[in-house]
Order: sequence, then C-alpha cells, then structure tokens
Amino acid sequence: MSSGNCFINEGTVTGYQDKKQAIRTQTQIGVSSEKLLSNFERSGKRCRGSVSGSLCAICGKIAAANATLSVTGREFNLTTSKPREENLAPLSYRAAGVDIDAGERLVENIRPYAKRTLRPEVLAGIGGFGALFEISRKFSHPVLVAGTDGVGTKLKLAFESGKHDTVGVDLVAMSVNDILVQGAEPLFFLDYFACGKLDVDTATRVVKGIAAGCEQAGCALIGGETAEMPGMYPEGEYDLAGFAVGAVEKDRIITGATIEAGDAVLGLASSGAHSNGYSLIRKIIEKNNADLSADFHGKALIDVIMAPTRIYVKPLLELIRHVPVKGLAHITGGGLLENIPRILPEGLTAVLKKEAWEMPPLFAWLQREGNVADSEMHRVFNCGIGMAVIVAPEYMDAAMQVLQSTGEIAWRIGTIRGRRADESRTIIE
Repeated sequence: MSSGNCFINEGTVTGYQDKKQAIRTQTQIGVSSEKLLSNFERSGKRCRGSVSGSLCAICGKIAAANATLSVTGREFNLTTSKPREENLAPLSYRAAGVDIDAGERLVENIRPYAKRTLRPEVLAGIGGFGALFEISRKFSHPVLVAGTDGVGTKLKLAFESGKHDTVGVDLVAMSVNDILVQGAEPLFFLDYFACGKLDVDTATRVVKGIAAGCEQAGCALIGGETAEMPGMYPEGEYDLAGFAVGAVEKDRIITGATIEAGDAVLGLASSGAHSNGYSLIRKIIEKNNADLSADFHGKALIDVIMAPTRIYVKPLLELIRHVPVKGLAHITGGGLLENIPRILPEGLTAVLKKEAWEMPPLFAWLQREGNVADSEMHRVFNCGIGMAVIVAPEYMDAAMQVLQSTGEIAWRIGTIRGRRADESRTIIE
C-alpha cells in the first residue's frame, strides 16, 4: 500500500453530509474513485489529506493498493506502481517499426542511378544534409522557376498491379513539364518517398524510375527524403512528392502575354492518361470489373493504363531555341478545357477542332465503358494532347518541322480568336 497526498477540490455533494460520507457510501455500492470525483462540484479549495491505507484521513478518498491519487485543478491522474519485471527486452527503433539499416541500404541502392543524372553544376548531392548546385554561367540573368507535384491515385493501381518501375517517371514529368511552360530548363529534382514499412526493393524500383525521368528531362536528382512512418500507411503502400527547380533568362520567360487572335494552337501527343483522372479511371475499372490483363491493342490493358507520362523538356527547349513560342500549356489536371485558358490574355478563347488529332483508344474505351460525356472527358483527361504550343501563324510550319525532327507527334489542333460574351475560354468543336 502506498501513501502520498490527495488533492481533491472542496465542493457540495447533493444528498450527503460531506464528501467523506459520500465516498464511503458510494464505494460500498461499487462506484470507482474516479467516478466519485465527477460527482463533486469543484469550488477551487483543495484537500491535502494524507493517503495511507485505503482512505484519505480528511476527505475519505479511496487509495488503491500500490497507487498514488492526485487531482490538480480539473485533471485526475491515477498512476499505479507495478513491481519492475526482471529481464525486460530493451526497445529499439526497429522494434517500433523503423528500420534504419533498410534506409541505408536504399541509399546505397539508388546512388548509382542518381549519379547518372548529375550535371557539372552539382557540387554536392545525395548523402549530405543539403545538396549544392551552382548556377551555370551560361545564364546572364537567370530566374529560378520551381514546381512540385505528385502522382495521385495512379499509385493505387501501382500497388494493385505491382508496377512500381514507371511511377517515378510520372513524378518527374508532372513537375518538369510544369516549369517548362515558362521556358525554364529543369536543373535539379528532389523527391519525397513516404511509407509505413520500407520495402527496399520496391523503393529502389520507384527511385530508379525517378532517376530515369530526370535523365529524360536533363536534370540532376540531387536529393530526397525517405520517410518510414509505422501506422501511417497500409502495408505495401506509399506516397510520392516531387520538387523541380529550373532556370530561364529573365528576358525569355514565356508568359502568354503576346498571344493574340489568329495565333495557331499546336498539340503534342500524350503517351496516355499521364497522371490525371485516375480516380475516374479506377471507378470505371471497378464498375465494369475490367480484366486488366486482357489484350488491348497489342498490350495488356494495365500496361496501357500505367504508361508513364511523356516528358517534353528536350523537344520543347529545342523548339524555343529556333522559334518564338508565345505560350505553352501543360495539359494536366483540368484537361483541355481548363489548362489552355491559364495562359491566355483576357478577351481571347482557344477554338480546338477535335477531328484535328487522333484520340488514343484508351480514351475511347474509358468514355464508352464509363458512359462519360464529351464535356467531362475534355475537363478530366488530356484526350491525347499532353502539351499545347501557341505560335504566330507564320511560324507554324517551322515549329512543326522542329517538333517532328525531335521525334514528337504534333498536330495543328486549333486557333486563337476573340472571345464573345459569356463564352468559354476553350471551345472544342
């Protein structure tokens, strides 16, 4: 039996002469000491009686065996002292679910892939507290352009199918294509990989894909974070975030400000759904109980759905070097309808001709199996156009030649014209 001080606020107990009588009476009918405290209206005074044996000498509070009771203000704490068990197994970070050794193995696994992405400007990369990157002297007045994004619910299909090799490419593409829109050359990239339990093999495959995406974009993978957080994610699942930084000469930033009526809209072919609209894609798959292993135009359906996002960096930087590009629009979340207006000056609209390009079979399948309206398709998906390019009509042929010489599939998909009252800023007809 322990002894100590009992701190119980004085108060009024309805139906009893005092707290001592109330506690004794109610204890006899099986009311716990914690419950008894809630029966009192506390007035701020405190009982400092000695707890010895089973009752406080002043207020009658029950003292459990091997326990210290205390109430301070509104808090009631019961700490039970237990005999120390001999030979208790020592706790460790690994026992708590974090494997430091696994994290170190991952770093060693990915180091050679990251090394292949390095640029001469990298002074210190993976392994340090911070990465160092020197701005190249080829820039006279560089402006840094930064972007961040994730892969979204496309990852859920990666978990279910075991296809982890290309979601890293998606991660890079979503950010570098965004900063490219302003004419920036991507310089470096950082990633964030979060999971509940680190699977070194899976994480290696993901980061290998990130490095492959960086190679395609010509940027250096200079750092990242692997966060193993037990209980935060279901087993076998993870989340990704990416961060890209690029640079553009201050006098060559592409803003769309010079776009005017009569300009041509060119469309660059997408590789598929890229990384947008996957919540709807997954719903269509679920609704139709689709066989993802079935043949779909010569490939497994899951491979077509999981095709990595196309990275447009090198072809478009080449285009910018040869042709005065007025505007670029990455067709990402919001589809064709919502992304082109982001670069248009007030009073203009883009009129696109849907017969001007070939919509890939995947989108026709999604529309048919999901009974999706045309307007919804154009607002959710890229529908076969991953990037829009706006140039003056006299530069259209030159632009097409440059793009085709880099291996891009491109079409003239529309024209810019004056916007009428209450008219949409993108019209697809």
